[in-house]
Amino acid sequence: MFSINRVVLIGRLTRDPELRALPSGSSVCSLRIACNSARRDADGEFIERPNYFDVSIFGASGESVANYMHKGSRVAIDGRLEWREWETGQQKRQAVSIVADTVQFLDGPRERSEDGADDDGRGGGDAGADREPAGVGAGGVDGLAF
Repeated sequence: MFSINRVVLIGRLTRDPELRALPSGSSVCSLRIACNSARRDADGEFIERPNYFDVSIFGASGESVANYMHKGSRVAIDGRLEWREWETGQQKRQAVSIVADTVQFLDGPRERSEDGADDDGRGGGDAGADREPAGVGAGGVDGLAF
């Protein structure tokens, strides 16, 4: 039996990334992104509606995201859906979230800075789950990926 579990999203962070250490010593970065969708209403007018997604990024990629991204940053996520279930008291709860395999920074280096300076037109880098960041600073320079 064949199945596909793949998610590709482009959106903006709705809050600053949260980096935490796992008991194993590895790290995980949690973020929420908003992706707008447009639909026509009954009058034929386009209405934009945001969709919100929880994303987890593990290891060095998560650390890079936590260091260089902030609320409002544009990001592309390539990953997979993960379903989880837990109990709180007498209730069973469940949620579906995204585990990112690759995160691409879509803002230029100046847009990723804390002062929110204007874009200088350069492309962003990406943080691949299986790659360590190169010594190029904030997620890449002139489109160099890490």
